[in-house]
Amino acid sequence: MPPNETDNWYTERDISTTLVKGLKVLAAFEGGAAQMTLPEIGSEAGYDRATVRRLVITLVDEGLLVKTGKSFSLTPKVLVLAGGYLRGHRIGSTVQPILNKYSEEMGREISMATLCDGAAIYLARSNITGSAISFGFTVGSPLPLRHTAVGRMLLALESETAVQAFVETSDLIRYTPQTNFDSLAIHEEIRKARMQGYVVVHAEFEAGVSGLSVPIGRIGTAKTVIGVSGPTASLQDSEVSTRALSILQICAAELCKTWDEGN
Repeated sequence: MPPNETDNWYTERDISTTLVKGLKVLAAFEGGAAQMTLPEIGSEAGYDRATVRRLVITLVDEGLLVKTGKSFSLTPKVLVLAGGYLRGHRIGSTVQPILNKYSEEMGREISMATLCDGAAIYLARSNITGSAISFGFTVGSPLPLRHTAVGRMLLALESETAVQAFVETSDLIRYTPQTNFDSLAIHEEIRKARMQGYVVVHAEFEAGVSGLSVPIGRIGTAKTVIGVSGPTASLQDSEVSTRALSILQICAAELCKTWDEGN
């Protein structure tokens, strides 16, 4: 990531390339593999075997990876950094109770997401019993920006220039038969979301699953969004979707009032 344009306090030569390589080794596990061999890690990270071996040994020594046979896996220690972020931003103490309250009212799981490295990253999920349906995503799960409701709502919070660049250069992946590859149409949907303050996406990421999302705060200042997912047939029902949108907007308003996302 380049220095901030308004605060150039470092240059490229100040960056530790060894640390960057180590982080890429850890990122090799982002695909969800429980265990990986050195060649597999090297293939994902883009480094030769000797380089990967040194990096992996260091991460094992630091307790972030563990060796089992010829394979390596992440240890729970990697969660410590995530836990620090969640505590620092009061996700558990402030956000979670609010999400739970409105999730109980709606009968659906509510998720909070933010923009990170070209994806929508879940920061929190409501925790209720008896919700209508659960899709198995957890805190830290990345979702595509182009084809999910939380993703498009996050793009709607960005500048028009940034959206244009992303839509024109992002990878095109067909997740379902309904995945929209029309960049102009997607850009128009993002503009529409920016104007109306919410977005609905039907079955573009998961077959038969639709999403609804709203920002936490005003367009232009908000950096996070909340959303719900459900069977497409359900969210295409105007009464169901209108009620879900109303509850989401009230939830977002309470979060905006009681939670400082920059804290």
